[in-house]
Amino acid sequence: MIDVDRADRIDGPLLVIEGFGQAGYGELVEVHGPTGTHLGEVLSAGEDAAVVELWGDTTGLRARDLRVRFRGEALRLGVSREMLGRVFDGLGRPRDGLPAPVPEARLDVHGAPLNPAARDYPQDVIETGISAVDGLNTLVRGQKLPIFSGAGLPHDELASQIALQARLTGGNEDDAFAVVFVALGISHDTAAYFRERFAASGMLGRTALFLNLADDPPMERIVTPRAALTLAEHLAFEHGMHVLALMTDMTNYAEALRELSARKNEVPGRKGYPGYLYTDLAGLYERCGRARGRSGSLTQIPVLSMPGDDITHPIPDLTGYITEGQIVLSRALHRAGVYPPVDVPLSLSRLMKDGIGEGRTRDDHAEVAAQLFAAYARVREVRNLALIIGESALSPTDRTYLAFGTAFEHEVLAQGMDETRTIEATLDRAWGALSRLPMDELQRVSYAQLTKHYRDAREERTRGHA
Repeated sequence: MIDVDRADRIDGPLLVIEGFGQAGYGELVEVHGPTGTHLGEVLSAGEDAAVVELWGDTTGLRARDLRVRFRGEALRLGVSREMLGRVFDGLGRPRDGLPAPVPEARLDVHGAPLNPAARDYPQDVIETGISAVDGLNTLVRGQKLPIFSGAGLPHDELASQIALQARLTGGNEDDAFAVVFVALGISHDTAAYFRERFAASGMLGRTALFLNLADDPPMERIVTPRAALTLAEHLAFEHGMHVLALMTDMTNYAEALRELSARKNEVPGRKGYPGYLYTDLAGLYERCGRARGRSGSLTQIPVLSMPGDDITHPIPDLTGYITEGQIVLSRALHRAGVYPPVDVPLSLSRLMKDGIGEGRTRDDHAEVAAQLFAAYARVREVRNLALIIGESALSPTDRTYLAFGTAFEHEVLAQGMDETRTIEATLDRAWGALSRLPMDELQRVSYAQLTKHYRDAREERTRGHA
């Protein structure tokens, strides 16, 4: 540790110590002043000066009254399995009024991505209870599958619902399942919503909440996902647990990164974001997976709101390059009252094929999903045609596709915010929607599966109408 008995100037949350060249980038700093001790992190280090970002309010501080201690280490978080069932701020400090858990280890929050040579291929399904995910974009243990949303869309509700409902398939390993839920730059009302929903569900005991508020310093927003992933890695690779980490909203994280980059006078890249945005996001997203020789796994669902619903915006664009698919939310479906409003044609889980099928979900899963994608694409075409020539001018087959589209959106995609569906129930509902189409239109499904499920679904629907 090195003590410096002065600071030269304060610029907002930035503290500048000129003529000091012994600081290291990312080094933890203690600033002692008349109002107490403030923590911070070295934001810029050079031979002539060090710039420190303080975590907290600097109002009333004067540079000449401060004493700065450079700790010689990066920020470390005390992690423990006892952190499950607790609520923390962005730096891992208790926000629920209870004492801090006794740490099992103190780990550098910056961590490191898993070595590709040490990775096991992601496999086995995490069942979210959401039909649009489990049936069409299945989540696999060790995968990173983001949700692309937009302003005003129910991504917070969907993220919390997945966190509450998610479980391991088979149901015999749920004691080894944990959720790390990270909220970035949220309002006090949203933070209260998350806390109340988790507490009322009875699932808080398997969950660790990290809540970073909109009025917290931007530097804390940069640290928050790193602190949460440090705990998630400890649970997954030291305790052998299967951990699901949900992080919402990564757009707020990227905005904080852009703000800090501007303060450091860095040359901006696309839309003002720093040129290292891709590297920074990859450093977070790649901290997941399955490690060879370890029984646990770490799965990520980052949630981001696309500015202006623009999927080519740098944040979703770069996220899509790093991750293994995406769940895209549709504003049109949201207006139509469909929840969750998942845009099926734009959504994809690249690892789905490796986690589903006989012995994992159900033997008809892959074929049903392929048929749903193909049939719903035809629905889009028929709806566009109906706008031009009118529904009455459509062929009988095209009108059956319209009936299928309505049934698919309102019986398969749509479900209540507290409704949990098994994969079996999702696939049965899918067959119910497909039964509205003539059998010879179902060309993505084998005859064996048609014989096994199609007729039963039509008979069930007929009995329901009767």
